[in-house]
Amino acid sequence: FTHLHVHSEYSLLDGLSRIPTMVTRAKELGMNSLGITDHGSMYGVVDFYTACKEAGIKPIIGCELYVAGGSRFDKRTGDKAYTHLTVLAKNNEGYRNLMKLSSKGHLEGFYYKPRVDHELLEELADGLIVFSGCPSSELSTALINGDYNNAREIAKWCMDSFPEFYLEIQRHENLDFLDPLNEGILKLGEELDIPLVATNDLHYVDKEESTLHDVLLCIGTNSTVEDEARFRFSDESFYLKSPEEMKELFIDIPEAVSNTQLIADSTDVSLDFSTLHLPQYRTPNDENADTYLRNLCWQGFDSRYPEGATESSKERLGYELDVISETQYPNYFLVVWDIAKFARQNDIVFGVRGSAASSLALYCLGVTDIDPLDYSLVFERFLNIERKEMPDIDMDFQDDRREEAIRYVTEKYGRDHVAQIITFGTLGAKAAIRDSGRALGMSYADVDRVAKFIPTRVGMTIDQAFELSPEMKESYENDPRLRLLIDTAKGLEGVTRHASTHAAAVVISEDPLIDHVPLQRPTKGDESSVAMTQYAMEPVAKLGLLKMDFLGLINYSILSKAAKLVLERHGVNILLPEIPFDDPTTYDLLASGETTAIFQLESPGMRRYIKDLKPGSLAELAAMVALYRPGPMEHIATYIDSKYGKVPIKYPHPALEEILKETYGVIVYQDQVLHILRKFAGYTLGQADIVRKAMGKKISSLMQQERENFTEGAIKLGYDEKIAGSVFDLIEPFAGYAFNKAHSVSYAVVAYWTAYFKANYPIEFLTCVLNAYEGNAEKIGPAVAECTRLDIPVLPPHINHSDVDFSIDSSASEKPSIRFGLASIKNVGALAIESLVQDRKKNGPFKSLADFSRRGGTDAANRRVIESLSKVGALDVFGQRGQLVASVDSITQLMQREAQLKESGQSTMFDLFGSSVPTPLAEVQLLDSPEPTDREKIGWERELLGVSLGPRILDPRYAPEGAVLSKDLLEAFSDGERVIIAGEVASVRITADRQGRRICFAGVEIFDGSTIDVAIWSRAYEKTSHLWIEGSLLQLTGPVRRRDEEISVHCDQASELDVPENIALKPPLQIDSESNSILQQTDTQNQKTIIQESNLDSSTHVTEDTINHFESNQADNDHSRMLLVNLTETDKPEEDQFLLKAILQTLLEYPGNDRVDLLIHKDGTQWRLEMPIIRTGFCEELSERLIELTGSSDTISVEEEANTSAA
Repeated sequence: FTHLHVHSEYSLLDGLSRIPTMVTRAKELGMNSLGITDHGSMYGVVDFYTACKEAGIKPIIGCELYVAGGSRFDKRTGDKAYTHLTVLAKNNEGYRNLMKLSSKGHLEGFYYKPRVDHELLEELADGLIVFSGCPSSELSTALINGDYNNAREIAKWCMDSFPEFYLEIQRHENLDFLDPLNEGILKLGEELDIPLVATNDLHYVDKEESTLHDVLLCIGTNSTVEDEARFRFSDESFYLKSPEEMKELFIDIPEAVSNTQLIADSTDVSLDFSTLHLPQYRTPNDENADTYLRNLCWQGFDSRYPEGATESSKERLGYELDVISETQYPNYFLVVWDIAKFARQNDIVFGVRGSAASSLALYCLGVTDIDPLDYSLVFERFLNIERKEMPDIDMDFQDDRREEAIRYVTEKYGRDHVAQIITFGTLGAKAAIRDSGRALGMSYADVDRVAKFIPTRVGMTIDQAFELSPEMKESYENDPRLRLLIDTAKGLEGVTRHASTHAAAVVISEDPLIDHVPLQRPTKGDESSVAMTQYAMEPVAKLGLLKMDFLGLINYSILSKAAKLVLERHGVNILLPEIPFDDPTTYDLLASGETTAIFQLESPGMRRYIKDLKPGSLAELAAMVALYRPGPMEHIATYIDSKYGKVPIKYPHPALEEILKETYGVIVYQDQVLHILRKFAGYTLGQADIVRKAMGKKISSLMQQERENFTEGAIKLGYDEKIAGSVFDLIEPFAGYAFNKAHSVSYAVVAYWTAYFKANYPIEFLTCVLNAYEGNAEKIGPAVAECTRLDIPVLPPHINHSDVDFSIDSSASEKPSIRFGLASIKNVGALAIESLVQDRKKNGPFKSLADFSRRGGTDAANRRVIESLSKVGALDVFGQRGQLVASVDSITQLMQREAQLKESGQSTMFDLFGSSVPTPLAEVQLLDSPEPTDREKIGWERELLGVSLGPRILDPRYAPEGAVLSKDLLEAFSDGERVIIAGEVASVRITADRQGRRICFAGVEIFDGSTIDVAIWSRAYEKTSHLWIEGSLLQLTGPVRRRDEEISVHCDQASELDVPENIALKPPLQIDSESNSILQQTDTQNQKTIIQESNLDSSTHVTEDTINHFESNQADNDHSRMLLVNLTETDKPEEDQFLLKAILQTLLEYPGNDRVDLLIHKDGTQWRLEMPIIRTGFCEELSERLIELTGSSDTISVEEEANTSAA
């Protein structure tokens, strides 16, 4: 017997069968084959195939397809939207057709599920074995509904359509419909002579896992185990049963069981892991790819070394080209060169990461700007002829233009040859706790408490957390509910939870990808998106396909935009590869440790080490990048002290001095391990890299063999056996955690470039940094604080001065400042204000709130947009902030009315005058409302900008003695050390411990503007609960607590901060994290001058020809009479225009010296419009004609003027 209807964990949140476990169990039960038929997709096929082959059993590849009721292109709802069908691949043709069926189901038929249809099944039937399916199949549904005749027709269609067709029969308890269904299946089999096949629809491996599987279903359906109405399985029988159990279950129809083995034995699918399917670069005149690559590289070599090169460098390039040729990768290198060429030609900043920078060939091709010879980078670390693995050439692009590179590759090699790669998320320790807790219906407080016991580390498991967290162990032992939670989570931990698109990986193939891998739509994207593989990264590479990482690096975007700003403002064209690596200003900045916003050097720990090291070269910067990681970090102090002679430099052996000299005797890089193996034991660099990989895996038997090989090689070279053993002991741990030098150097270059811009062009650099951080409140605050530290003013958003993004503004103060962009305001965004900003640039500043309302445009006519603009002060130029916020609805309604009028194409009587006379608007009547307090304004700004730009709540003169003033200083405290902090309570969350006692978690903003996490446990909270209110100013004491990279304070004492109210508001502070003191106090009055700018002159940009609609012009004193014509605008614009035109023509028929004003009324509002081009002579006849036109004697009135201004 063979199980042929099997759901692995890749039937996401439905199957619980882990592939290694179910393959092992099948082998234990004596089965020689096993199937896989996940829902609609083939995610686990390669892993399953590999596991079966390794276990010595035959893999049967299949899929449980979803079949549309009609055409797969129909998107309709209803119970018959899709049914199920079990399909197996009989041979390689069937495997390819199965991939196409699954792919087309996703790409063409996806509607809730990836659906195929009868047309597609008929077209791709060759090589397939098809079962009628589970109770949710089309045939079973017909039988369950009592429609035997329809079921017979479906069965006949299947017999006609598929080379091999079987009626699938299952037996489970507590399913009322199953017995009559099976009777119908048996009847059909007899009537139509269709063979039967028994399946168990297994979803988990062991019977005991049924409870875990039930919880998994609850997670997938967002329900709880107590929910009686939820979807659940009928019994505990959906497990991997033994052949004996299946034979007993189907004792009356033994052929249904034996047929499974006949089917399994008849299948023959083999996956090819030995053939490369690399894309073919089209060379000019179809020149051989190897020859073309060599020519390109030697041309690049001459360009890179215009003054000539050493023989050794020529030998190196020749050697690399030979290796590339022998490993059959010339096309790969040409594809990468082509992508790099595209990026350069389109000014897209890019680079490589990982070991690719070790290649001189790639340096000569212009793929990397790092000369591997300058840094002794080992080519074998990248491409090893003795290991013959496809090298990784991972490329970084500026993140705002990464999609252009993907689009180029897609267009160049064909849409069906390029795809993004899928990745799978699993239930990690914390996620397993939280998901299990929800499914079990437990309280959030209990679940959250247990989840927080688990340290936040990559790869952390629940078992490891048990060893590290006494609280978790205690909870497990003392609380049955939490024991159930933890046991359930352990059972589900590591199970595949969801699929998503890999952040960087792209696959490019020689043939259409659908011939090699099943495809689907990306998890986020539409039908126009580039497809995504159903196989993850390792299976894709295993199948011989070219996998590349196209990563988006935000720092490249910052550098690209900063260079453009520098060119625009200073006329200096900075090319990144030409930035000198010996700039004193840059190294001064690095030595200061002020590395906020510097790539790889931002963390508090790294800042301390960089300050201690005071790097003087790129090599030292690269070493620090490599050392600042768990493991190597313990050698940082030795490295720094050795540099400055505080400790003597020690070499394990004099022969290794040449290798370790640049890193002061400390092994920093994997490359150094390779050189030591070669120097000390005679390994080739290729052999050495194989040993390095083996060392990293820490397999004891392998290590013992390598120790013997190393010692033998060292003795042959004349070294002492004991010394050889000690050198091996030294390098063994480093091989596991030492860093790839090429990667370190690549990152050090980016770090240096960002430091160069910050040191030499700080305002341009930080403007681009702020733009990159837009929408990220956690990063905006520190970046603004860094601007303040560097004495660069950061101005608030202003409707007439702000650009869409952060920009450099020289209009508001003597020195250039950075102005907040309007799109950086929460709830606003670029889409809402791009047209508004364009209008302002074209037609001048907004002269009033009414002018803004008319010109603001459709996208900005949104309540949330206007409210956010008002709250952060962007509209302060039009009135008091309190009034503006209170009047948001009326402003929005007016904007919407104007936008609708424009979009509808409706005209008004004013259109008769052309574009020089816009439709007049009444000033918005702002509602009376008290002005918000400074604290309210600060709260709004923090919420909507991520930072407050106005006065600060706290004055450090009133800080308690010994209080920590900055987060940087707090980072220097060890776990358990007591500290005093003071600040404003920014957030409060009250919950309960397992005894039901109230506890509190708060965020406290301290003097440098950073927020500290504070925990107040039950005893302390009981005494201080009245203090924990948002906005309270408190001082508190307690121990520092560290968990991984997170730091918090556990408060045991708290009291109100004694701050006089009249001096609570102070300007932004600069705090020295070294001395814990204030560096500078900005003048409050000057600060207000910057923040609260004067109103725009209402006459700005008003030309002499413009008619002002909001106040009357001065009268001409020569005229003695003013004729007032009263008109009411209606909802019939054509009639209004006809009337106005007739009135104007009539006035012109009676020439004279009387002036004319129109009084236009609409919706209770009146506008007075002067008509300076019209002079008339008022008389009784004119009056009668005007009354006749308007139908009212109230239309006309005359004012006598005696050298007064018209009112």
